[in-house]
Amino acid sequence: MDVVAHTLWAAAAAKVVKQKTKKIKSIGWAAFFGVAPDLFAFGPFFLIQLLASGWGFLSALGEPSSEAGIPQYVKELYHISHSLIIFAVVFILIWFIRKTPYWELSAWALHILIDIPTHTSRFFPTPFLWPINNFKVSGISWANPWFMIINYGLLVLAYLYLFWWRRRRANA
Repeated sequence: MDVVAHTLWAAAAAKVVKQKTKKIKSIGWAAFFGVAPDLFAFGPFFLIQLLASGWGFLSALGEPSSEAGIPQYVKELYHISHSLIIFAVVFILIWFIRKTPYWELSAWALHILIDIPTHTSRFFPTPFLWPINNFKVSGISWANPWFMIINYGLLVLAYLYLFWWRRRRANA
């Protein structure tokens, strides 16, 4: 899924959890962790390319249907940032250090769970069991126009519901 949608889904989920359980303290941090796996994997490459050749490098990448032109280190970072195993280790380690769970970090897991069915085997299938297993699912490409229309339509509905829910609670 694209980074904007990841951010919006993470923020919406955090808002619901915050309202229902009060376990989430910062929707902003949850939104950040909802996009962090892609920032970690693709951010350095994007920044290096931007500094080296400006915005023109984007046209060389083409549509998200091939990993051609993407260096190996990006793929390795993607394995690390899109693994539920790595997420679980980091989540438990931070829980151990803080003596309390840091629930905002669970948006990272949401990111991975969303990516599993929304990436094909042709473009960064999600290595959610890495490093234990290399099993990946070939799902529907998030870049399909019909999928993006449905996805953003659902996001609009989710935010309309959150707006309605907030107004209803304020009037109660």
